[in-house]
Order: sequence, then structure tokens, then C-alpha cells
Amino acid sequence: MLCVQQEDIQMYDMIIIGAGPAGISAAIYGKSRGKKILMLEKGQVGGLIGTVSTVTHYTAIMKEESGKTFAERMKEQVLSAGVEIRYENVTETKLIGKIKKVVTDQESYECKTVVLANGGSGRMLGIPGESLKGVRLNAPKDGPDYKGKNIYIIGGADGAVKEAIYLAGIAGKVTIVCVEDELVCIQEFKDKVAAHHNIEIMPHSSLTAVYGNEIVEELEFTDNKTGNKQIVKDGECGVFVYAGIVPNTQIYTELKLDNGYIPVDELMQTEIPGVFAAGDICVKKVRQVATAVADGAIAGIQAASMC
Repeated sequence: MLCVQQEDIQMYDMIIIGAGPAGISAAIYGKSRGKKILMLEKGQVGGLIGTVSTVTHYTAIMKEESGKTFAERMKEQVLSAGVEIRYENVTETKLIGKIKKVVTDQESYECKTVVLANGGSGRMLGIPGESLKGVRLNAPKDGPDYKGKNIYIIGGADGAVKEAIYLAGIAGKVTIVCVEDELVCIQEFKDKVAAHHNIEIMPHSSLTAVYGNEIVEELEFTDNKTGNKQIVKDGECGVFVYAGIVPNTQIYTELKLDNGYIPVDELMQTEIPGVFAAGDICVKKVRQVATAVADGAIAGIQAASMC
């Protein structure tokens, strides 16, 4: 509970929860307006974008930009701006009232405004064996371990297919397992898939179980149209899951959510005065780096104007 003594609590103009593109953008714009800002991040600067193989379509990215290099440059920029970053996990917030309170696993803080920018986490499939070694891998980190081997990509949207294209340059064969009848990614990625001889598409199918003793040994796929199940024995394969995200909004109990996402207005304000949200955590139709950065800029500027 929020029971820290008043004299122990540190005060800021703005606290930003999450150091992905939206949070970094908000911090830079807020700091430029002379505000005392604290950024809280439970993992690494960059958020989900920092874990992808490549960053595409964002204006003025470097050639062959990886998620890692993109995140490193974001971190350098925000630190150069003088923003304080603390790597702590936010466990509780009190957002209603003129002064906001944020509690982490290490400290408690107070501020005048808050920007919620802690995005989402990869959605679990909820199937048997999902926790076995060799499942839910990360393309740039784990991909090299599967050189010449079989790789299964679970998901047929942009993020999944982009990683499949990257992994096709490493693996012997890449199978994209998508629930739809065909890939639901952009045309650019469809064309690149077609150009790779070692990418195969398994349409209208789902991975429904993984079997093995500590590591993957067998995969069970189900045809979503016929219900037929297929068991594939492959003790050396890797399974990379891209089944969408779940917004990290569980701790924001004072906000009314829409399917787990935070509703905001055109100024990125939530229903609570002084509380803003930006990026993938918001109710929105387009979730891209570009839209996250735009959200963050608006939120940072508006939050600063209230301090």
C-alpha cells in the first residue's frame, strides 16, 4: 500500500512510466521545457522495439537499423538531454488528485503530471508446453542458435512476418503459422516472403500444444477449418511467437479501460486530469514507432504545460 512517509517521497514535475519510443519522446519534449522529469523503466530503454531484428519505415532511420541500435540511440539522446532514468518496476500508482504518487519495487515518488507509456507485453498462447525451452524465442538474440535448422513463426501480421524474413537468412526452413487463410501483413513483406525459397506458409492453422522434456520435441498444429491435428517431431526446432500484445495496464486501477487499453483525447489526456498516456498502451488503430513518437511528443508538451 502507499504508506511511505511524506518526507521520504521525492517530488518531480513529470514522471514517465516506460522508456520505449513514446516515453523517450515525452521525456525529451518535457525536459526541453525546463521540467524536472523522472523516467521509470523496468527493463531496458527501447521497450518492445528494442527486441526486434530490424526497424522499418520510420523516417530517417539508419541503413539496416536494428532494434538494438535504435534503442541505443534513443537512450543516448534522452540521457544527453539530462533526463533521469531509474530502472525500477512500478507496482502501484495513485493518479487521482493534484499530486500523483508512483510506487516502485525500490522507492516512492510524487509528481504533478504522469505519462503512462509502458506499452504492452507479448501475448501468451495459453497452450500446453509454452514454457519449454525453445519456445517464445527472440529473433536477433536466439536466431543464430538455429542456423540451418527449422524455425516456426507463430503469427501472420507485420511483426511476425518481418522476423520470419530476417530468420530466413539463418534457418534452413521457416514456417509461418497463421490463423488466417493468408498472411495479413503489408504487401512489401508478402513480396519478400515470396522471394525466399525457404519460407513456407501454413494457413488457417494454430499451434495448439508443444511436447517435450524440458525442451521442444514435438509440435501439435490444428487446422482451424477442419479441426485436424498434425504432430511434427523436431527436437532441434525453434518457435518464435508473435501473437500480438497485451497492454501493461493492470496497475492503473483508477482508469476506465477499453479492452485493456487506455482511452485518450487528441491531447493524449486520460479521463484523470494531469494523467496522460502515449504509445501502444492507448486505444488507437495504428501502432507503429512513428505514432508512438508522435503520441509521446504531444503528451510531453501537454503535461509540461500543466506543471
